[in-house]
Amino acid sequence: MHRRWNSKDFKIGVLGGGQLGRMLIQEAIDLDIHLHMMDPDPNAPCSLIAHSFTCGSITDYESVIEFGKDKHLVTVEIENVNIEALETLEEKGVKIFPQPRVLRTIKDKGIQKQFYTDFGIPTAPFKLYENANDIKDADINYPVIQKMRTGGYDGKGVQLLKQPEDSFDAPNLCESLIDFDKELSIIVARNENGDVQCFPSVECEFNPEANLVEYLFSPANISQEITSKANSIAKDLIQKLDMIGLLAVEFFLCKNGDLLVNEIAPRPHNSGHHTIECCNTSQYAQHLRSILNLPLGDTRLLNPGAMINILGEKGFKGPAIYEGLEKILKLPGVHPHIYGKTDTKPFRKMGHVTITGDTLIEVKNIAEKVKESINVKA
Repeated sequence: MHRRWNSKDFKIGVLGGGQLGRMLIQEAIDLDIHLHMMDPDPNAPCSLIAHSFTCGSITDYESVIEFGKDKHLVTVEIENVNIEALETLEEKGVKIFPQPRVLRTIKDKGIQKQFYTDFGIPTAPFKLYENANDIKDADINYPVIQKMRTGGYDGKGVQLLKQPEDSFDAPNLCESLIDFDKELSIIVARNENGDVQCFPSVECEFNPEANLVEYLFSPANISQEITSKANSIAKDLIQKLDMIGLLAVEFFLCKNGDLLVNEIAPRPHNSGHHTIECCNTSQYAQHLRSILNLPLGDTRLLNPGAMINILGEKGFKGPAIYEGLEKILKLPGVHPHIYGKTDTKPFRKMGHVTITGDTLIEVKNIAEKVKESINVKA
């Protein structure tokens, strides 16, 4: 790169200005890296702390071109961006990580699943459908998991489909229900030199109503054999994608011991928030290192940890009030992260709490107290 990566003249653009971008900025400050953010919400969590903030549509071609034209490197905080604009910027010499072709593969869950099949990545059996009419005419063994191919996020666009009348009327995929024992996550990073590094395994527990991760802990309660297998699949996946950046790989651990890739995300991920306190290098620092082709950081776990999402309470919408925040601050090993979102709504991610301790049992006990103590109302 012609300019020093942490000089004020080296401009890194980030499409998306939510909580992931906010935590990316917090890590960037330590290395004096300058991040310029773009988000359609003028009050986005990054709006007041970015080196510069542009309010604009990250899905509009012209807006993304205008934003990216003076940047040396552009990355993303969310997959739902204008890929055609990123391709144009890449042709003009702007580095785009993860690469637009990778985003194109991952953004459409149908293309993503087909990639797994084509490259021998284990995943649940699936079929693609164009709309609700296709579903009605199909021979489907209900129930199945149905996912919209594009546009889904934070549990939206995913449902348990029990009858064709309830189908999404949009391009979708239906996959077989998996009799799984656990849901796991491995976050893996790769830089331009081809160096690859995995973070320790994470075990996730979901809120069944919101279909969001509510609670996770690391290390996962799995054997070393399963851990090694998951790491191997994650590394294989990022290398077959030929991707530069950070990749979250979500797995089903089946009751027979098989590992199946559920979904992937080409960015910092909810299942890696705990790395800020629990690892030598956080996922956010690793993302910056990978896209800047810096040496990848040591990902060892310093201590066991758990992470709880702070979600907006059901039935409340409006200016956010955090109840119980002072109470949890009295507990040992508790690290709250409040995202700075002005308004709450049901199941909106408003923050998270990381809990660290000497043992996973200790961490889980304190996590239960945190879950009981904090909520967001209006």
